[in-house]
Amino acid sequence: MSGTLGKDIKKLGFGLMRLPMDGKEIDIKQVEQMVDRFMEEGFTYFDTAYVYHNGLSEVVAGQALVKRYPRESFQLATKMPLWAIKKPEDLQTIFDTQLERTGAGYFDYYLLHSMDKQKAEDAEKMGVWEFGLKMKEKGLVKHLGFSFHDTADALEDILAKHPEAEFVQLQINYADWDSEEIQSGLCYEVARKHNKPIIIMEPVKGGALAGMRPELQEMFKKEEPDMSIASWAVRYAASLEGVIMVLSGMSNREQMEDNLSYMKNFKPLQEKDRGVIRKVVEELNKVETIPCTGCKYCVDDCPQQIHIPDIFNCVNNYRIYQNLASARGSYLWTTGDSGKADACIECGSCESHCPQHIKIIDSLKEAAVLFK
Repeated sequence: MSGTLGKDIKKLGFGLMRLPMDGKEIDIKQVEQMVDRFMEEGFTYFDTAYVYHNGLSEVVAGQALVKRYPRESFQLATKMPLWAIKKPEDLQTIFDTQLERTGAGYFDYYLLHSMDKQKAEDAEKMGVWEFGLKMKEKGLVKHLGFSFHDTADALEDILAKHPEAEFVQLQINYADWDSEEIQSGLCYEVARKHNKPIIIMEPVKGGALAGMRPELQEMFKKEEPDMSIASWAVRYAASLEGVIMVLSGMSNREQMEDNLSYMKNFKPLQEKDRGVIRKVVEELNKVETIPCTGCKYCVDDCPQQIHIPDIFNCVNNYRIYQNLASARGSYLWTTGDSGKADACIECGSCESHCPQHIKIIDSLKEAAVLFK
C-alpha cells in the first residue's frame, strides 16, 4: 500500500485550518485566489476538518474549491471529531453535515481526528472504525485513516488492532524529532514498521520554525541565501521516506507563493542540508526552558482551572524560537476563553503539587506579560 497511495499527487497539501481573515470573517476572495494559484501549479490536495473555523472551513472548501473545479481534479480530506461523538448515531449526523457543508459528494481521504490512547478506546465503543468502513463501502470515503497525537506505544497499539487504516497523519518536524513529548521520530518509525503511508501536519511547528533567533536564521541563510527559513522545515518533512503529503496551513498569498517556489519542483534535502539542521537543533536545545513535564498535578486543585502546562509550553516555544506571533497564537488557541495566565490568584496550590518544584506563580506572571 505504501508504494501506491498518493504516489501521483504532488507532496504539498493546502491546510484549511488557518485561512486568511478580513476582520472577523474569512476572506473568501483571497481563499479563491489561493486555491486557483495552488491548482495552477498542479497541487491538488486540500485538508479541512469538521471543527476548523467553527465549521466554516468545510463550507469555504465547498465554495472556493468544490463549486469551482471538477470533482475529479482534486483530493479533499476532512475529519471525524472523535471527542464530539456521544452516541453511535452522532457519526452519521456529523458525516452528513460534512457532505452538506462541502457539497463534495465523497471524501478522498477521511480521518478519525486527533486520535490518542483514550480516543482510541472511545472509538471502539462507538463503532467508529466500522462506520468508516461502511462509508467506504458506499463510495463516500475513498481512503480511511487517522490523525494522531500521542506516544509511539499508543500508535503501535492502534495500528496493530486496525490494519484497515490506510494511512496515518503525524505531527513531524525537525525540532520535535527527538522530543519525549511529541515523539515525532518514534511515531514515524512505528508508521514505517506497519508500512503505512504518512501525511505530515505541523511541519513548521505552528509557524515557530518560520522565524527564529537571528543567529539561527543566519545558519540557514549562509547555506542557501535564497531559501526561506520555513522552507527548510517543509523540505525536511517532505524528504522523509514514506511521506506522501506535507500539509501547510497557508494564511496568505505570500506564504503560498513561498511554498510553491520550492515544492513545485521538489528536491529532497542532501546530507549537507541535514547537517545544517542538526546544528540548528543543537542550538535550540541549549535554551533554558521551564522544566514542566506536563503531569498536570498543578491543574487538579487550581481554583481558576488555569491551563498551566499548556501555557508553559507556549512560553518555552517563545524562549526557544523567539517567534512571538507564533507563541501568542498557540497561547490564544490553548486558553480560548478561560484558563489564561493572568487569572492566577497566587494561592500557591499549584506549587505545592509540582514534582519539579517549578516557581509556577512567577512563570505565569511571565506568560501574562508576554502574551498580554
